[in-house]
Amino acid sequence: MSHSSLQETLDVLQTRGFRLTKARRVILEALIQAGGHLSADDLAAQVHENNANIGRMTVYRTLELLGQLGVVRPIYQGTGAAHYVFLHEGHHHHLVCTNCHQVIEFDDCTLDTVAEMVCGRFSFQLQGHLLELYGLCTSCQA
Repeated sequence: MSHSSLQETLDVLQTRGFRLTKARRVILEALIQAGGHLSADDLAAQVHENNANIGRMTVYRTLELLGQLGVVRPIYQGTGAAHYVFLHEGHHHHLVCTNCHQVIEFDDCTLDTVAEMVCGRFSFQLQGHLLELYGLCTSCQA
């Protein structure tokens, strides 16, 4: 995630009528700095470490708002707690090893045709997607 991603997210908030509070900005910066794979508790601890005035509930409410806006999505990869990922340009992709649980991110997205077909079939308006493919990484195949 880059400065442009932060600005894009702030623009989404503003366009949808939400205030760009200092707390929201600090929370977004922490999430972006971490690469977007943090649990709510880990994010709250990181934010509190840098700014003791921002409470845990503010972090939770901000994550909920970002989820409603389609900016982040919770993922559950067998760790119990949800981890939050950015949907860069509306999508996010993982390869997940079912043996060692390594997560490999990739940006290539060729789902447009399939997504349009499935959404058309169900009269569904697509706003974004999170794709996770499960299998064995190179190390675990040996």
